Amino acid sequence: YIRDNYLGKSFMNKQKAILCVDDEEIILNSLLVQVEDIIGSQYDDYIVEVALDANEANEILDEFDEQGTDLAIVISDYIMPNIKGDELLIGIHDRYPNALKIMLTGQANLDGVQNAINQAQLYRYISKPWSGHDLDLTIKEAIKSYETQNHLETIIAKRTNELTTVTRE
Repeated sequence: YIRDNYLGKSFMNKQKAILCVDDEEIILNSLLVQVEDIIGSQYDDYIVEVALDANEANEILDEFDEQGTDLAIVISDYIMPNIKGDELLIGIHDRYPNALKIMLTGQANLDGVQNAINQAQLYRYISKPWSGHDLDLTIKEAIKSYETQNHLETIIAKRTNELTTVTRE
């Protein structure tokens, strides 16, 4: 679990982040390595951050806000101390509605998954133990979806601005 090493250097040239949250350090380290392998050099404008609980995740999100880093994807375990993954994802959705939320767990009940789907717009649910191939496809598709959504929003904002300018003239 090497969070401090990432946070200090990661913000220098990066603009988008993937946040992984799990209370089990071994799982979190495995997830960190796999997600970094998936993004590799193909997505060099992405960083990966990890948190052991919701409090640490919120501290990282505060730092993202301070640094101007966009949260693109969050992967959260369901069963964690103090707050369940669906509750964390709902809170993150309130702050970052465009971020794609992925629940990763072997213990989620149907109510927890439905709660995350309905209130946090859950993007995917991945069971533990996860398949490396499934995680790879999920992360790559989530990045494509996030990038497409942001591109479309940029075009819409530009066109709206153009129309507003033309209307004023």
